[in-house]
Amino acid sequence: MLKATSVLLDERRIFKPNYELVEEAHIKNWEAELEKGKDLEKYWAEKSEQFEWFKPWDKVLDESNKPFYKWFVNGKINLAYNAVDRWISTDKRNQVAILYVNERGEEKKLTYFELYREVNKMANALKNLGIKKGETVSMYLPMCPQLLISMLACNKIGAMHSVVYSGLSVGAFIERMNDANAKVVITADGTFRRGKIINLKNIVDEAVLQCPTIETIVVVNHTGSDIEVSELSGREIFYDRLIEGESDECEAEEMDAEDPLFILYTSGSTGKPKGVLHTTAGYMVGVATTLKHVFDIHDGDLWWCTADIGWITGHSYVIYAPLLLGTTTLVYEGAPDFPDPGAWWNIVEKYGVTKFYTAPTAIRHLMRFGEKYPQIYNLSSLKVLGSVGEPINPEAWMWFYKNIGKEKIPIMDTWWQTETGMHMISPLPVSNLKPGSATMPLPGIEADVVDKNGKSVDLGKGGYLVIKNPWPAMFRTLYKDKERFVKAYWSEFPGLYQSGDMARKDEDGYIWIQGRSDDVLKIAGHRVGTSEVESALVGHPAVVEAAVIGKEDPIKGQVIKAFVILKEGYDMDSSLIGELSKQVRHELGPVAVIGDIEAVEKLPKTRSGKIMRRILRAQEKGEELGDTSTLEE
Repeated sequence: MLKATSVLLDERRIFKPNYELVEEAHIKNWEAELEKGKDLEKYWAEKSEQFEWFKPWDKVLDESNKPFYKWFVNGKINLAYNAVDRWISTDKRNQVAILYVNERGEEKKLTYFELYREVNKMANALKNLGIKKGETVSMYLPMCPQLLISMLACNKIGAMHSVVYSGLSVGAFIERMNDANAKVVITADGTFRRGKIINLKNIVDEAVLQCPTIETIVVVNHTGSDIEVSELSGREIFYDRLIEGESDECEAEEMDAEDPLFILYTSGSTGKPKGVLHTTAGYMVGVATTLKHVFDIHDGDLWWCTADIGWITGHSYVIYAPLLLGTTTLVYEGAPDFPDPGAWWNIVEKYGVTKFYTAPTAIRHLMRFGEKYPQIYNLSSLKVLGSVGEPINPEAWMWFYKNIGKEKIPIMDTWWQTETGMHMISPLPVSNLKPGSATMPLPGIEADVVDKNGKSVDLGKGGYLVIKNPWPAMFRTLYKDKERFVKAYWSEFPGLYQSGDMARKDEDGYIWIQGRSDDVLKIAGHRVGTSEVESALVGHPAVVEAAVIGKEDPIKGQVIKAFVILKEGYDMDSSLIGELSKQVRHELGPVAVIGDIEAVEKLPKTRSGKIMRRILRAQEKGEELGDTSTLEE
């Protein structure tokens, strides 16, 4: 069982709400809202009324085939229609929907009406490429307007999208595209990062050689660099030429509430990435409601979530929830410390960002540069801050609160997952805050901390974090793998959703997330599967076998510590270490940061041949090995 750090266990500070914010908040009384949430169906039925339905639903929740829940049964709706189309007949028509900014200081603004026309052109273009309702379009794009437009275009015509984070490399990309059976992939010439252009198209060119379902490659000329005609040019078309001449009107497909919306892959602890499948109506209701409540979104807000759209945070809270609420979302392409560590704070001042949502790993990184850079800029436009991706340690929380929030702006420390689709545990602006705690389950959510028998543990004791009731934005299955869906999430504690995280609950009912119960690594806010890293290492001719664990890192949270068994004739010198690190980077991308590689004679295994990574972790930390009864030797 993972343990919380002592600083987390000893944290006693409490910060009261900013009462100026409470006065204008959508939810002014936390207890009253929690009480409303106890009537699950009535609560979410009311939240569904914020949207325009083509046909009203017959039933809020169908629990007849648990855990394959259905929400808003028989309702007909379209996400793109509700995120874009419905605003063009209101005074939001000429409001900026997407504000794109990059590290070079360039910007592009799209109003809701301009976005409407661009989405319709791309939707028509996709139909002309033969994309039909229910088929999949894969995307490997930087943070650029064309990514959001393409996702919404898929929604418009009823196609699923499967976005692959553009930091992942060839091996990971091939696996995801082939599993999704994508017919079209949309990519770009490159992306801007720390003053350099990273070529994305070369990766796609290499990957599609092993992706037989891909029929067309759409290329966005994003960086303006020359694109060489590759051997695959017969299947390629430039984005601008694709949409040229297309009508800027496109009727929205009537989608059943339970029709698939997108597939997003998340690393599993046992190898093959999991294709998390989200459906239409419940996801819409969940993400829009939680963004509105947790960050208290109002007309006039400028919302900035720094996540990459390739992850669930980007799906839910960069594109979909903000547009469903009719707000302006800022999309940033670049690093947080380029051209200097004040880059983000310069953007906050320049554009007047009001609500800001980022990851603890970014905060820890910017802490290295001290208090100088936040003090240079006027951050007075900010009203609410947020944290996502991993538990935020109290030291980083306090730095964020003091230097960015000026000791008056609350921090919404949100816990949720790719699988949950929406915020599950989080404070609201009316909540008392404890640095390092995600606070309490949101209204309509019932969470608990249980022991291995599924029984609630005593306050202060660690256990498994579970969700006890269904919620609308919950994923419906793992793509093409219902058996794994049931086994991985619903079997260990029958009737309860097993999150895979460890947590404890304090005397006030506040939940403190302690870490993963499995072997998934968390690097700079990204989940990386141990088996994927090990497979990449073994792919090098020098390596016979490998095991990896997470090694604590003050900036990234964790980096990878690898233990490898070398083939005869190889020595672990600096040259080989460099090759192995490059191998992992090539297969999984720069998120897979190798911190240390050690050559070993043997790896600790069970008698059935499973590597016991907890033994490696214990040895690395100098801790007791615990139960070794199943150890081979």
